[in-house]
Amino acid sequence: MSQTLSFYQDGTTWIHRLNPVTKLAFVAAVTIAAFGVDNLWWPALLFLLLEVPAAVLAGVAKRFVKLVLGFFAPFLVILFLLQGLTYPEPGTVLVELGPLAVKTEGLVFAGTTALRLLVMVSAFIVLLLTTHPGTLMSAMQQAGLPPKIAYVISATMQIIPSFQARAGAIMQAQQARGLDLGSGGALTRARRLVPLMGPLLLGALTDVENRSIAMESRAFGSPQRPTAFTIVPDSAAQRAARWAMILLAVLAIALHTLGVL
Repeated sequence: MSQTLSFYQDGTTWIHRLNPVTKLAFVAAVTIAAFGVDNLWWPALLFLLLEVPAAVLAGVAKRFVKLVLGFFAPFLVILFLLQGLTYPEPGTVLVELGPLAVKTEGLVFAGTTALRLLVMVSAFIVLLLTTHPGTLMSAMQQAGLPPKIAYVISATMQIIPSFQARAGAIMQAQQARGLDLGSGGALTRARRLVPLMGPLLLGALTDVENRSIAMESRAFGSPQRPTAFTIVPDSAAQRAARWAMILLAVLAIALHTLGVL
């Protein structure tokens, strides 16, 4: 797959060389830990102590920050507006805006939810930045995952860069025909983007059909297990590390339940 259709950033760091299933276990572990412990500071620690250093060690910090901000900033604003203004439970009112009220409890809830989602999204971004899509799918199949499920997981992770690449191509084509997307206010520019949705969705459907034809021609879904063209390195230490990460996540939840964490 072309690199323009994926987030993958080529590298030779030890994080790049890790088996993708190990990185998937990391994603699962930090997500379980973030959502299982009901503290505002806990997901922030996971992000700062595990995910940011991982991005730095992998040499993808700059793109990591750019992607996290690009994906998360708009969602963060919407989340705080919704939860801050419409929190249904009684609480301490900070500001009243007619029928709406900003409550401390609503802001804390929005902050906790945002940080948990930040941990999950950031872990996936580290995985995608350091793992080639083809290697990811091969590793999942070699780990025993059915090819159809492995494809669904891999395709889901690539859908955003694929949409970004297609949207960029459509915008460049429309701008070459004279469409001005840079002038006017935010609302005006947003209105100009609406006509681009048709070609984007039609292109996505065409892409799905092309993929379906390509997969059928390669006997995808055949009951006979295919021979792997690429063997993804794995080790006993990494297999043990996967279980250790999941157990640590469960341990964190247990300690939180007992009031220790």
